[in-house]
Amino acid sequence: MILNYDVVVVGGGHAGCEAACAAANMGAKTLLVTMDMNKIAQMSCNPAVGGIAKGQIVREIDALGGQMGHVTDATAIQFRMLNVGKGPAVWSPRAQCDRGKFIWEWRRVIDETDNLDVWQDQADELLVESSQCAATVSQPTKRVVGIKTIWGAEIHAKCVVITAGTFLNGLMHIGRKMVKGGRIAEPAAERLTESITQHGIRSARMKTGTPVRIDKRSVDFSKMRQQDGEQRAYGFSYFSGENGVYGSYKTYESYESHKPHKLPQLPCWECYTNPAVHEMLRSGLADSPLYNGQIQSIGPRYCPSIETKLVTFPDREQHLLFLEPEGSETNEMYLNGFSSSLPMDVQINALRMIPGLENAKVYRPGYAIEYDFFDPTQLKHSLESKKIEGLFFAGQVNGTTGYEEAAGQGLVAGVNAALKCDGTEEFVMHRDESYIGVLIDDLVTKGVDEPYRMFTSRAEYRILLRQDDADARLTERSHQIGLAKKDRFDWWMEKKQHIEEIVEFCKTFPIKAKEVNSALEQLGTTPLQFGVKLEDLIARPQLNFQNLMDIIPQLREFIDRLPNRKEEISEAAEIRIKYKGYIERERQVADKMHRLENIRIKGHFKYDELNGLSTECRQKLTAIDPETLAQASRIPGVSPSDINVLLVLMGR
Repeated sequence: MILNYDVVVVGGGHAGCEAACAAANMGAKTLLVTMDMNKIAQMSCNPAVGGIAKGQIVREIDALGGQMGHVTDATAIQFRMLNVGKGPAVWSPRAQCDRGKFIWEWRRVIDETDNLDVWQDQADELLVESSQCAATVSQPTKRVVGIKTIWGAEIHAKCVVITAGTFLNGLMHIGRKMVKGGRIAEPAAERLTESITQHGIRSARMKTGTPVRIDKRSVDFSKMRQQDGEQRAYGFSYFSGENGVYGSYKTYESYESHKPHKLPQLPCWECYTNPAVHEMLRSGLADSPLYNGQIQSIGPRYCPSIETKLVTFPDREQHLLFLEPEGSETNEMYLNGFSSSLPMDVQINALRMIPGLENAKVYRPGYAIEYDFFDPTQLKHSLESKKIEGLFFAGQVNGTTGYEEAAGQGLVAGVNAALKCDGTEEFVMHRDESYIGVLIDDLVTKGVDEPYRMFTSRAEYRILLRQDDADARLTERSHQIGLAKKDRFDWWMEKKQHIEEIVEFCKTFPIKAKEVNSALEQLGTTPLQFGVKLEDLIARPQLNFQNLMDIIPQLREFIDRLPNRKEEISEAAEIRIKYKGYIERERQVADKMHRLENIRIKGHFKYDELNGLSTECRQKLTAIDPETLAQASRIPGVSPSDINVLLVLMGR
């Protein structure tokens, strides 16, 4: 049986779903190949979306026209804005989701997406053909033409996107017991890696893990601290249409009276390990796959197992854990921070020494999983392979960890696969445009030596990459390539207009000292010596729109005239005014770097012949073959003096 498509996406996880929807919404005839249609976008580990820097990625996916924000808002059972005690550059939204409903909401999105079909099967072989490149006849190039499946289907396509997650030669560990699988109770893909690496694409192994699952009926919550979500009506998507969150409410009043959460909002719970727990866990270290030589691959440094915490921090007497609900209609709970691959009896005995979990009943123990990934330095910024034309990679197969990082890559890969089918210029985001751009640039420029996780600290322009302005940065660009549709674009343009109106009002509205000084002193800020403009008051750290509206009624009247999204729009305007100086200064720094981004060096040099460069630099430049001088400057081992040499040579 032969099927024909423009784009085939292998894998139905977070990367695969975003890739398939993006390609289809761009107009490409798309097929999503997944092992199990009932586990579309399965949250294999923590049933949560967002977090530090990850929340920014989800906002960017939404601004570009992706789906993760919509699905999260529709299935959230708790929402929090993290880091609100710090500056807005690091505010990060996070939502706890209903795991089962998340799957079915994604399934609904896929079922209702035009140009998108689903095939339940397992990819087994990559179909590649060789051709002679007219420009360099001596250098044969390879081009992907499709895949074969384990059931014998042959699917031909112009582009293939690999998003196989942890399934490539997946091997699960609990103590000394090892079972092949890509996820608990699901088979591994055992031939696909070899089918890809035979064409010169390098692969290696990584490891991740997940914790025990607990029956909430066996938990004594009185011994734990309750952690509630936000009361404010937050959401991930700034545009959710008729059935979504923000787009449904045309007035601020109706928006406030109908919070954007469709499901009951549930608390999480804090608890702690203790010395007795640690002693029990240490008793099993001899049988731990991490320490008995059973696992050789590298695990995530920023999400370590509980046994790794004990070895790394031997003097710590306790570690914070979060007991989180898996859904609104299930008793299953997730113990965040207790990831483990220790023998199951050690895990359960230690678990029952935690206050509140003395009588805990367990659905299944935690486990570790090893899997194949591919060296991301062999990719272009479009996530297309440098070795095989038309082959794209996204998600954990590129050495990343996290649903959000996977989804962001998936969207970019899907968009670029669709653009390649049309022969259109690739879509690439710079480091000052998005966290997704930072993520991809880090992968293809630096590679990975551990599972890559996004943090705000990885972005040098994080004041420009705030969670509140993702639509300002990306929606217009996405609309230009055809992903963000007209209704989303118009919704943003209306918001943009209102933000500019508020900023202009604050810039021109005069404030008289005698009219506000008494109130300013009560708010703990210095009284005025002379009149100023309203924007000067907003810039003060003690003042904000909320307390200023009480003393400047004209500001309240101006905001109340907005037809919708008052809180969202006023917050965006306030941040723009309050942090104007920081934003402008960082914009200037980013613009300087763009000068190097505009100097294209790919194909200009034979690096191994440039004696003016260090040996390490020549080796790194040859291996990465950067597109621009700016990318070259970010490669580890390439010094500023090496960049100066290249600048001089480019001048010649």
